[in-house]
Amino acid sequence: MKKLILTLFYIILIAGIAFTVFLWAIVLRQNVKAEEPVRIYVPSGSDFTALTDTLESAGVLRSRSSFVLTSRLKSFGRSVKPGSYIIEPGMSNNNIVNVLRSGRQAPVNVTFNNIRTLEELAGKIGRQLETDSVSISAFFSDETNYADDGFTRNTLISVFIPDTYQLYWSVDARGFYRRMLKEYRDFWTEERKVLAEEHGLTPAEVSVLASIVDEEASREDEKPRIAGVYINRLRQGMPLQADPTVKFAVNNFSLRRILNKHLEVDSPYNTYKYPGLPPGPIRCPSRSGLESVLKAESHEYLFFVARYDGSGYHHFSRTLAEHNRYAAAYRRELNRRRIYQ
Repeated sequence: MKKLILTLFYIILIAGIAFTVFLWAIVLRQNVKAEEPVRIYVPSGSDFTALTDTLESAGVLRSRSSFVLTSRLKSFGRSVKPGSYIIEPGMSNNNIVNVLRSGRQAPVNVTFNNIRTLEELAGKIGRQLETDSVSISAFFSDETNYADDGFTRNTLISVFIPDTYQLYWSVDARGFYRRMLKEYRDFWTEERKVLAEEHGLTPAEVSVLASIVDEEASREDEKPRIAGVYINRLRQGMPLQADPTVKFAVNNFSLRRILNKHLEVDSPYNTYKYPGLPPGPIRCPSRSGLESVLKAESHEYLFFVARYDGSGYHHFSRTLAEHNRYAAAYRRELNRRRIYQ
């Protein structure tokens, strides 16, 4: 009897060891059939079945059943963390589960540029992150979300400096704003604040002026000179008379010719009608636009108008008489090309 019991004990022990080895073989088994890294997106609210479906449809799993078994052994599946994850070739079931269970997301690149309105920005970001444009627009519409940071609905767009940033795909509207606010504050170093002060401008005013310069300049190398014109005008108390602010006021950026009827539009953004800077940027100011204002060219020009040769450059003038000659030549070219609006 003792021998029988001992024999059974060894049989059970060996079977147990064999089963354990079998399970560990499954856990440590390479279970990625893709030969290149695969990015998957796990939406908020996904359950374990939806996650497994995502992995399978993305062509990640060699064996769904071994992944499910490993997940159960590691107590993964009761809750699923949303986000974007990279699954590498050669990863084992254990590796895959560890990445997903820990919520170890791979950031996504979020890019935006040439943005003129908060609505346009919301649409652009909503196509790159899980949060949708409606949620982002709703966040922008509620000034209590950013009033304590010193911004209003009119000035908020200055926070978003066009570039490519790495963010977690699952970040919400508030998280996106907080990240961009950090980038904005990082940009405004003490050195840059001193440069702004030397021009008699606050960082907020630099953003406004930079947005106008961005709209005016077709050529990057002209931005500092154009910025210098506007700074000269501000110093002398002259209206900016910036055509892009009129386009913003009438909400028509496709205008190629500003007419008298446009100049009469009653809007605080109409810098022909109201002196000084408008109440906020007319677009997301670019880094080069901001730098062009901070390092504006020192000169005596007070006027500029586009050259009629189509080069994208401008004629700059110190006197109104000289400017009027250049402006007349430009209007004649517009007439020749039948551009009337």
